[in-house]
Amino acid sequence: MSRPAGNTRLKAARLAAGYNSQQALADAITKAALTLGIRGLAVGVRQVRRWESATPPWPQPDVHRVLTHLLGQNMEDLGFTPPWGNARSHPGMATDTAPHTSPPAARLASVPAQQAATTQPVTIGRDFGSVTRSHRHLYWSVAPAVLHPAVLEHARLGCALLPETANPARRTLAAALAESYLLAGRIEFFDLRQPERAVETLLRALQAASEADDPLLGAAILAHMAFIPGWAEDRNAAAERMTAARTYARRGQASAEFWAWLDAVEAECETRCGDTHAALRLIRRAEDILSEGAEHTTPEWLDWFSPVRLSAFKGNTQLKAGHIPQARQTLHDVLDGLPPESAKQRTVVLGDLAAVEAADGRPEEACRYAIQALDQLAITWYATGMDRVREVRRTLTPWQNEQCVRNLDDRLYDWGTTVSALQH
Repeated sequence: MSRPAGNTRLKAARLAAGYNSQQALADAITKAALTLGIRGLAVGVRQVRRWESATPPWPQPDVHRVLTHLLGQNMEDLGFTPPWGNARSHPGMATDTAPHTSPPAARLASVPAQQAATTQPVTIGRDFGSVTRSHRHLYWSVAPAVLHPAVLEHARLGCALLPETANPARRTLAAALAESYLLAGRIEFFDLRQPERAVETLLRALQAASEADDPLLGAAILAHMAFIPGWAEDRNAAAERMTAARTYARRGQASAEFWAWLDAVEAECETRCGDTHAALRLIRRAEDILSEGAEHTTPEWLDWFSPVRLSAFKGNTQLKAGHIPQARQTLHDVLDGLPPESAKQRTVVLGDLAAVEAADGRPEEACRYAIQALDQLAITWYATGMDRVREVRRTLTPWQNEQCVRNLDDRLYDWGTTVSALQH
């Protein structure tokens, strides 16, 4: 059987442009990025080799820009297929009618607006966005396994509509599409604990934000992407994504709350990577930013952060730093200050309070908070909250023969909790 020829279009364009080796093109991309005002972009020969393979991955937006600048052709002519697919061949008819049981491939259609048939009304972006906003509100109460497929199908619709929409409605639609993919990525990472899947979904969100030319959405997506290596204790990768997030935030009109949230994200990554001193410095800076305020308003889609949520970050960091009395007080204040709709955050705070009591040698109090967290999880599932409870149970091993710990085990491994944990 003959081997696939690979991406001969890109190879031909490379040679025609005078780059006789893959290394030469990689070096040219890295150099050209600086002339185009793109800092921190470096491409290696291994990446170019992947592009010239039979299944070339779609480059990220900044690389996309440099590559087309150097070679003078659009991405499709260079042999790439957008990860979101191609525009539909006939308006009103989907090209893929097969049922999807796994996350559908993003379908953004990178065809420029002037090349696509404009069939959608000027209200399409606003109409699509109204559903996106509803999904955002539903996130706080609807089971993630139920909401997630609906969000992805909504995104699939947005991808189908995008090639048929002209600016300015196209930018509005793309921004709402980016929000939908961001929400799907948040569910995958925080609620379902599927980081690999979240990486792909958040990349689609970033591509949609690029279509919308919305730097604040781009910053929010990149910061969420930093959580993934941060939780895996890959400090360098998390720091790189946070640098990118802050760069995009500077391009937009970021509010004080937005900047404080970026500090909180970086603080959590530092905490996960073991540097609680750096994390506490970031949290103090975030508190100062919030107290000073700023002239710009916070985007309505940034509904996952507030001063009380910053305190929740702080309490967890104090716990990890061994500041037990301070952590206890901070987390109690958070529990009192959380609004009723913050059920998911409440499970995390209860789990952290349980960890505080376990660290202080008080197993009965630890079990009490852990059981309260499980009670809340039975109402609103949140994988991150369950992770906190499991972490607490591991720290309670020295007291595992105590009745309070056995009671916790009975609750942790009852039929409902066990089935829910395995389902999610």
